[in-house]
Amino acid sequence: MLAYHISNPAFTGSDMTWSKEQQNLLMQGEILVKTRSHTACGGAVSACMYLPIVRSHVWQQITDYPRWVQYFPDITKSEVLQRGEVKRLYQAAQKAFLFLTAQVEIYLNVVEVIGQQVQFRMEKGTFLDFEANIELKDCGNGTLLLYSVQATPNIPVPSIFVQQAMNFELPANMRKMRQVICQNRSA
Repeated sequence: MLAYHISNPAFTGSDMTWSKEQQNLLMQGEILVKTRSHTACGGAVSACMYLPIVRSHVWQQITDYPRWVQYFPDITKSEVLQRGEVKRLYQAAQKAFLFLTAQVEIYLNVVEVIGQQVQFRMEKGTFLDFEANIELKDCGNGTLLLYSVQATPNIPVPSIFVQQAMNFELPANMRKMRQVICQNRSA
C-alpha cells in the first residue's frame, strides 16, 4: 500500500522519483536528497522524508514557526512578525561555512496552502536570493514531507561547495525535524 503512493509521482511538479530500493530506504527512515545547480555561487537541494504520523499533525507542527529553532540547530530565532493571508517571518541563524562563521538573518513572506504546502520567499536578508517550499502528501498511515530550498549566499563561494554543504546539512536537519515532530505528536 505504501509503495503505491510513493511509486506514483507523490509530489506533482517535483523532480523526486525513486527506485524500489530508494522507496524502501525512505520508508525505513532514510532522507532522500537531490541537488541541482542554481547560480554560480548558490545551490538548490530537495530532500524527502517519511513521517509515521498523519499529515494534519505534521502540518500543525511545521506551521508553528517559532518551533523551527528546535528543527534546525543553526536557527537561533524564528518569529512571526505578521499574520494573514501572507505571513511575514523573521529568522536569524549562525552559520559556520568553511573557515567562517556568519550571522545571517532573513525576512520571509510565507504562503500556506492549508495541509499541503508552505512557500517561503525572501523579502530581504543576508542572501542574494532565497526560496523554499515544503510539500506534504499522505503515504499509508503517515506523511511524506518534501523540503526544497534554493539560495545564493552573499559571500562569493563556488556553487559546488554550497551544494555540498546543503546536501550534507539538510538531511541532518530533517532527521532532527522528524525527531521533534514525532516526539510532539501526542502533545
